[in-house]
Amino acid sequence: MRRLLAAFALTTALSGGAASAETVVELYTSQGCSSCPPADAMLAQLAQRSDVIPLALHVDYWDYLGWKDDLASPAFTRRQKGFAEAAGSATVYTPQMIIGGVDHVVGSRPMQVMDQVQKHNATPDPVDVTLTRSGDRLQINASARGNLRGEAVVQIVRYVPAVTRDIRRGENAGKTITYVNTVTSWQTAGRWNPSAPLSMQAQISGSQPVVVIVQQGTSGRILGAARLR
Repeated sequence: MRRLLAAFALTTALSGGAASAETVVELYTSQGCSSCPPADAMLAQLAQRSDVIPLALHVDYWDYLGWKDDLASPAFTRRQKGFAEAAGSATVYTPQMIIGGVDHVVGSRPMQVMDQVQKHNATPDPVDVTLTRSGDRLQINASARGNLRGEAVVQIVRYVPAVTRDIRRGENAGKTITYVNTVTSWQTAGRWNPSAPLSMQAQISGSQPVVVIVQQGTSGRILGAARLR
């Protein structure tokens, strides 16, 4: 009964109108993690929303169990560890969702995740980001809505909308899982002083969606984000 109630509440929340903000939700997951599939499925639900930018970052520290996650990157593990250090934690875990760069939630707890998404969407981002693309040229524009101190980091993220894997060993042996919004690259495009508007160009290629994230450092609050699908 509890599962049914939780599923009903999540469906109700997902069917609501889109808010004005786009909240970045990072899921740290692994093909070798037995508790991750429910969080992977939830990220697929979040991908149906227009007010959320859900991103799956596969980590490599479960590979020792006998199944190598071919979607994982040590860079994603380092990013998760950076968030843990910023929060004063000595450990990392999966499935973990980090919302807006500041709120950490177990990724398989839908009501907690939705509460955080709604909280972030209720407040406009301090930075407005707009993107346009012409061929292999990406134009990034950003402006602060108020006074922001310090430099911000401008990051370009690429992802694959859906990829399916047949897992033959490890904790998820025998399962076929489709992963959504799987990040393939996460690069720093530059740094920006928000006291003046940003106008930046970057070279990109391929048809994968593009996300630009403006953040306080690489382990701090996400100030603004935008996406081109």
